[in-house]
Amino acid sequence: ILPNPVFQASDKNHHHSRSGALNLFFVRLTSLLGLGLTGFTGGALAQDTIPDGFPTGFDPSQPAVDAVGVGIMLVAILVSVVIGLAIVAVICYFVIQNYKAIPPEHRKMEPGKVWLMMIPLFNLYWIFPVFLGLADSFKSYFNSVGDESVGDCNRQLSLWYCISACCSIIPCLNYLAGPASLVLLIIVLVKASELKKKIGAVAY
Repeated sequence: ILPNPVFQASDKNHHHSRSGALNLFFVRLTSLLGLGLTGFTGGALAQDTIPDGFPTGFDPSQPAVDAVGVGIMLVAILVSVVIGLAIVAVICYFVIQNYKAIPPEHRKMEPGKVWLMMIPLFNLYWIFPVFLGLADSFKSYFNSVGDESVGDCNRQLSLWYCISACCSIIPCLNYLAGPASLVLLIIVLVKASELKKKIGAVAY
């Protein structure tokens, strides 16, 4: 069998050929999804899976690698979106139950409007009227019955949660703001549940 001249390139040309193939893979992924980090990871994975000595001047498996990589990332993004929406839906449900426990004349927001937190990006604004409104609604009710033991009904705590939630989308800062917002959210919901029990379960 005569050696193919294409496969007799020097090590330098062989290296440049492999790099060119990986760069093409990287560009395709980033242009499709705008996820540079994921594209880089996929390119590195593709590089690791190329056997030593495999001719990269013509790589018939490259389209298949691209298709599999894009497919995996699309599925991962879809699953992440579904999980995220499910978590927000659960949060909305608990907040709505707290609003419903407050007599209508003291509610600062109709319970159904809480579902607007399901809208991406818009929810970064909407959490402020939702959670601060919930605290103000509780405060309005307890003021009407002369109960001052509840303080500000967690309004300040709710404000800190909203601020930390907004900061969690800022690169680098999100490493601190993300966990902080999660902890504050849990505290806010637990304390709101305690205030709800104090009012008593009322269905409207």
